[in-house]
Amino acid sequence: MAVLWNNANENYSRNLRRTHCALLLMSRRIATGIDIGTYQVKVVVVEELADKNGARQLRIIGTGLAESKGLRHGYIVNKEEVSASILRAKQQAESIAHVPIRSAFLAIGGISLDEARATGSTIISRADQEITTLDLEKAARSAREAAAPGFLNRHVLHSIPLEYRVDGTKTLGDPLGMKGVRLEVDYLFVTCLTQHEDMLTKAVEDANIEIVDRMASPLAGSYVLLEGEQKMKGCVLANIGAETASIVVYDEGIPISVKVFPMGSSHITDDIALGFRISIEEAERVKLGRLSGQMYTRKKVDDFITTRLSSMFTLIDKHLKSLGRRGPLPAGIIISGGGAGIGSISDIAKGSLKLPARLAEFRLSSDAKLQDATWAVSYGLALWGLTGDTSSPKKNFRAAAQKFLQQFLP
Repeated sequence: MAVLWNNANENYSRNLRRTHCALLLMSRRIATGIDIGTYQVKVVVVEELADKNGARQLRIIGTGLAESKGLRHGYIVNKEEVSASILRAKQQAESIAHVPIRSAFLAIGGISLDEARATGSTIISRADQEITTLDLEKAARSAREAAAPGFLNRHVLHSIPLEYRVDGTKTLGDPLGMKGVRLEVDYLFVTCLTQHEDMLTKAVEDANIEIVDRMASPLAGSYVLLEGEQKMKGCVLANIGAETASIVVYDEGIPISVKVFPMGSSHITDDIALGFRISIEEAERVKLGRLSGQMYTRKKVDDFITTRLSSMFTLIDKHLKSLGRRGPLPAGIIISGGGAGIGSISDIAKGSLKLPARLAEFRLSSDAKLQDATWAVSYGLALWGLTGDTSSPKKNFRAAAQKFLQQFLP
């Protein structure tokens, strides 16, 4: 009887603690971002606070890091291993934040990401020819229908309006309220393989986390690594990962392209291993400058690094030219990711792209718990969860991005 009584008391106390914790969480604004990379899983928990003057403050209250297993080029090859990696990162973040992680915002990356463009049009419906929300929705549907043949086995993550035209004339900003006969809109659709997204979702759910919404990794990183002026002038943010290089191109404050290339920093390691006929582990140390000697001269190592990075930036340059832009990108290329610190990468990018180049800066306070810009994607997701429009899968990305920029960027 005493045992039963003790168990009952213990269960009652446990339930009371859970209820108390749930009530506390209900009164707090907290969001979690999860970035599942080929090498690492990163989890960031951010809380929104108000100071004495009512101004909004963001505070990182927890981070989690675990080695990724079961992934290749961002694809899942072993779901159980991926789920285990997510669970380890989740538990670490929970122990630091002292709150349970039950829901999160998920980054979608890897070579599954792609883009499509289409133009939609409609005749203005009102008799007085004033453009309404209904006309914008009709033009958006028309663009989506035009791009639909390319969506086979793919899911549209973001629908981004690039340019509006009223009676053939480009408008500056949203044409709502303007008058005309015909409305046209160019759309960028950021897509991923449905199978890839479903498997990632299932892996996260197996770690007992509900996904609130999803965002393409390059866009999530751009939230915190790019300034408003850079986006307006025109720039490209390049994330050099282990097995892929992803870019997002901005012009006039709008993301005009999102692309992923199947080449990353691990390919440099492979080149060094083959060139010197050494193990992958030894080649990685040589690449990072931790192992040197007569056999591994700095010049030979730099040649391997330069050759591979030049090939990478040549792919990026070719893509930028394919966009048919009318001018250069004055704000240049900003480089981030785990491979951003390899060799003289900025000089190589500058020479290959004929653009200004620099490494991304992660501007956070010294007590922010994040060490470098490799955390930008998971951190950006958490900020998006607190500030963006995530109430519907068919979100207006432009409105969410503008809202974010007004509140947090210079």
